[in-house]
Amino acid sequence: MPAGSRVAAAGFLIVSRNRMDDRNQLLALAQRCEASSKPNRELDADIYEALGFTVRRKPARLSTRRTPAGGIYQQGNFWKSLGAVSADIDVAVSLLREKAPGWSWSLQCLASDEPLAFQALVAECSGQGVMGSLALCAAMLRALARKGPAESE
Repeated sequence: MPAGSRVAAAGFLIVSRNRMDDRNQLLALAQRCEASSKPNRELDADIYEALGFTVRRKPARLSTRRTPAGGIYQQGNFWKSLGAVSADIDVAVSLLREKAPGWSWSLQCLASDEPLAFQALVAECSGQGVMGSLALCAAMLRALARKGPAESE
């Protein structure tokens, strides 16, 4: 399937993209993470796509209680439920370790009245967010945009 192609199958929208090398897209997604006031399943799907996964988004119609929230993504030969990367620091760290295993990272909470209370640093790129997971995602996306996929391995 060519990069950027869309196919509807079994009620899911399949988007196959390899945008990890698209610097502008990664930077725009990092800004969305910082601008977000709460976790967002659409943002989760966009982050997975930006990291090079094939994503099937949850359909707006014909979904049941068993349909995974947000959708599913392909990892190897298996389809897995999208992790709540914008809400769960463990999911964000897991993706960071998978996509850039050698990179260092840190996360801190700033005790102040500022709305962006969390600050993350990934491979010398910073990100901020209302939650630690959003700040870590923003920093990871900026680091990937700066260094590119070849340098992350």
